[in-house]
Amino acid sequence: MSSLYIGIMSGTSLDGIDLVLVRFGQSPTVKLQPELLESLLCPFPEQLRLQLSQLAQSGPDELELMGLAEQQLALAYADAVKQLLSKAKVTPEQISAIGCHGQTIRHRPYAAFPFTYQIGDMFRLAAETQIRVIADFRRKDMAYGGQGAPLVPAFHQAVFANSSYRAILNIGGIANVTLLQPDHPVRGFDTGPGNGLMDNWIQQQGLGLYDKDGQYAASGAIRQDLLADLLSDPYFQLQGPKSTGREYFNGLWLEQKLQSGKYAAADVQRTLTRFTAQSIKIALANEAIDELFVCGGGAYNQVLMDDLQQLFPKVRLEQTAHLGVKADDVEAMAFAWLAYAYDHKIPGNIPEVTGARKAVVLGAEFSC
Repeated sequence: MSSLYIGIMSGTSLDGIDLVLVRFGQSPTVKLQPELLESLLCPFPEQLRLQLSQLAQSGPDELELMGLAEQQLALAYADAVKQLLSKAKVTPEQISAIGCHGQTIRHRPYAAFPFTYQIGDMFRLAAETQIRVIADFRRKDMAYGGQGAPLVPAFHQAVFANSSYRAILNIGGIANVTLLQPDHPVRGFDTGPGNGLMDNWIQQQGLGLYDKDGQYAASGAIRQDLLADLLSDPYFQLQGPKSTGREYFNGLWLEQKLQSGKYAAADVQRTLTRFTAQSIKIALANEAIDELFVCGGGAYNQVLMDDLQQLFPKVRLEQTAHLGVKADDVEAMAFAWLAYAYDHKIPGNIPEVTGARKAVVLGAEFSC
């Protein structure tokens, strides 16, 4: 079996498709040292991005919209894989498998019958690329009583753990953290909104898809009354395991917190940036971490990073690039690892993180 795997991640921020080509060691019994060979970001076609955004909330004729978006998404994934192969000068025959997360359109871990749903026709992806696909990673964890999220802590443990108390913070549409404390079980959970609310707000102002470098936030002021109201949500009082998504923290949620016309638009953006940082601080309030390494799109928002450093003045704060993996590549690499773990029968979940009754091998195979 080849040691080359492709990882695909498209997250709740809807900024596009992240892909990586990774070489893993042949023996799963030794400490994992994956080698990142190539990476690529492919923005979503605008129509598909709007469809996926629409599917994050209930609406009319969702089943029809989902079916259409699922096929378009699979074709977008396949086109991105072909671009990655061309860039890396690698053929499909050289790839062992694609590990693909799919696009989450609903995550309901607290429903009467908990469920999570990621779309993307994986059979079509396998057929279009002529590479087998490992996908559907979350539902088996849920079948064993877990929340199906977050799943990246097992990868973080395999790659980033060392002798210090280290936290890995992913700031995508939703933010999640992994706690790597020596001689303790790995823990992790969703801290709350990441970039999602900030992206949604700046898009409403017609100022782009995201706040580049936090420049728009920097033009505003933190409104303490609004910040306190945002932080009053019951989610921030929950203890882990816990997870959330755009179907909860979204534009409608924010509208309920805003009083029409009371706040300047730039002040809202600045407050939302601080809100993300403050919710992370609340989540880690009882953790004496030494280092905080940040990945995901939020790692490039300088205002957000400055807020985090202010809130964690004694903690080393860096992007994961300082650990050898660029902030953009961590999650896609995690799903390449989950495909590798599937092939080598390595459990991909951590019960202390997801709440599952036991550790299990995650994923399902879609052959070409």
